Amino acid sequence: MAVDYKELKKGGFMRQRQKDRFSMRLKSVGGHFTAAQLATVQQVAEKFGQGYVHLTSRQGIEIPFINVQDIDDVKKALKAGGVEVGVCGPRVRTITACQGAAVCPSGLIDTVKLANEFDKRYGGRELPHKFKFGFTGCHNNCLKTEENDMGIKGGVRPEWKSDACIYCGVCGAVCPEKAIEVDKGGKKLTLALEKCVYCGKCIKSCPTDAWTGENGFVVSFGGLYGNRIAVGRHFLPIIFDEEKLYEIVDVALKFFEDNAKPSERFANCLDRVGWEKFEQAVEEVL
Repeated sequence: MAVDYKELKKGGFMRQRQKDRFSMRLKSVGGHFTAAQLATVQQVAEKFGQGYVHLTSRQGIEIPFINVQDIDDVKKALKAGGVEVGVCGPRVRTITACQGAAVCPSGLIDTVKLANEFDKRYGGRELPHKFKFGFTGCHNNCLKTEENDMGIKGGVRPEWKSDACIYCGVCGAVCPEKAIEVDKGGKKLTLALEKCVYCGKCIKSCPTDAWTGENGFVVSFGGLYGNRIAVGRHFLPIIFDEEKLYEIVDVALKFFEDNAKPSERFANCLDRVGWEKFEQAVEEVL
């Protein structure tokens, strides 16, 4: 039986060491599976695999030891239970997300909603190499957004109300970038906004609600985690408009398509072509 391994990998079937056996990757967005879907996964793993699953580093599920002869039957069983097979290869991969503002008290953005919208717009899109999006709701950074080709983190731009301030100095003490200076005796406060990373610690710590702010998206580009490790770079101000965020994504993916060599990751492409050229392209849509 002739096997097109490249096509199988594209469709989420990862070749194993064992002859004619595949680890089947399931589609996941933000790590969400319903209880009914998990029941289907259990049934398929027991019937066609070896009765167990593997949880991937990107919030997905793989079922190992699928026989190549059973692939069509496996797909039918999964589809009947509302489960889709994932993707692999040179395209937009599984989109990861923490629970975000809908569940987590620290969340500043609705990561799950965004991840699903990104999956609708960009999921599985063909590119020169794999491309990963990651969402995290706040600067606790549970999803390690800077490890992704493009990371989106919840942030907040702080605003200070002098009439509510008691100049206790707590905000200055908790600011990780020392962007806030408080003169308790002189009743003065200064904020160096150019130092701010939009973490919102000043807002959360203030005992008198003298700090407020508008929530938005903190974006990083060019993260990489594998044979080579690179931390995604921040060069944009905080983004408040969701539609503007999609425009930035469109520019980034177009730049990758136009400039990357085959099998070249986004970070390597940016290093070769020049970050300045990419930054200019992105800033044109702001």
